[in-house]
Amino acid sequence: VGSEMCIRDSAPIDEVVADYVQLKNAGGGQKKGLCPFHDEKSPSFHVTPSKGYFHCFGCQTGGDVIAFLMKIDHLTFTETIERLADRIGYTLRYDEGSNTGPVVTSSTRNRLIAAHSEAAKFYQEQLNTSPDAAHGRDLLTKRGFDKDACMQFGVGFAPDEWDALTKHLRAQGYSIDELETAGLSKMGQRGPIDRFRNRLTWPIRDISGDLVGFGARKLASDEEDTGPKYLNTPETSIYKKSQVLYGLDKAKKEIAKKRQVVIVEGYTDVMAAHLAGIPTAVATCGTAFGDEHIRILRRLLMDDDAFRGEVIFTFDGDAAGQKAALRAFEDDQKFVAQTFVAVEPNGMDPCELRQAHGDDAVRNLVARRVPLFEFAIKSVIANYDITAAEGRVN
Repeated sequence: VGSEMCIRDSAPIDEVVADYVQLKNAGGGQKKGLCPFHDEKSPSFHVTPSKGYFHCFGCQTGGDVIAFLMKIDHLTFTETIERLADRIGYTLRYDEGSNTGPVVTSSTRNRLIAAHSEAAKFYQEQLNTSPDAAHGRDLLTKRGFDKDACMQFGVGFAPDEWDALTKHLRAQGYSIDELETAGLSKMGQRGPIDRFRNRLTWPIRDISGDLVGFGARKLASDEEDTGPKYLNTPETSIYKKSQVLYGLDKAKKEIAKKRQVVIVEGYTDVMAAHLAGIPTAVATCGTAFGDEHIRILRRLLMDDDAFRGEVIFTFDGDAAGQKAALRAFEDDQKFVAQTFVAVEPNGMDPCELRQAHGDDAVRNLVARRVPLFEFAIKSVIANYDITAAEGRVN
């Protein structure tokens, strides 16, 4: 509570709001601008710095600096406090659930996030310049992603070396303990080594935009590398795979605006969807879609304390995709929003579909969505011979 009051009092609301709204003096110690929470042509959004308060006379939204950030960036209370604490240089301390457990400070969190940002720059530089990344560049090109697309999504390349990133970050002043805690390095037989080697990398950000982990696709053949095709950052103090959705930092404003979220299966599917004109696409990071993801989306689809809009699942048209769709159906009632499924008949995922038939095909896939309930019922019926009475009864 003390931290909350200190941060609220120390973060000037007009400076925070000015990052999102152009404010002009309105007299009487107030400032005004166009409300960011509803469409308007005449400014009815007022900020009173002396009281640390904002209020819109058009849509009746109001509150303090914490309420403003929570609403405009769709953050939790804790995420908002972290953002403001970082802004004013206030050090937070986190109790991770037990009196004997580790305590993480905001400065430690910032160091881990900064290390990830440096790693992302390193990986991107490697993808753009390293001769060893040629195979990765070719793979991306074949998937329909040019250099601009890769830069937009921060795609990189982890060199096929034991400790290239570790050495680079050690030279930047990061300790071995920090790199292990961040999940960027791990201890090998002869010292610390890189967690990701000879892989394409995708930076994973939380809803507030902080870079907290990576997803990585291997480039070596199975004979050379017996590791999984996709490898993710391990669970860390800043990366919880059940609480992040890839692409959400880019998609969150469009999700809230369009009242729609499209859930795809992989990093390249998110890229393909966004590039094809579906800016509401997100994907889970190496785990099944679950309760925590639902809670995250709930914050984006809430309006007047009720769900609005659509949740659209896309899955491969194969048996595994159908299983994933039916698993999603089990969670359907946790959404008050309408839930749909979009499955390509030939089994192509959004990335393959865009590659084969262009952007329109991806948009049409989403447009042809069917209610998830209908899909589930038809999937069950398909297991029975309904031309016979016994099959119909069963």
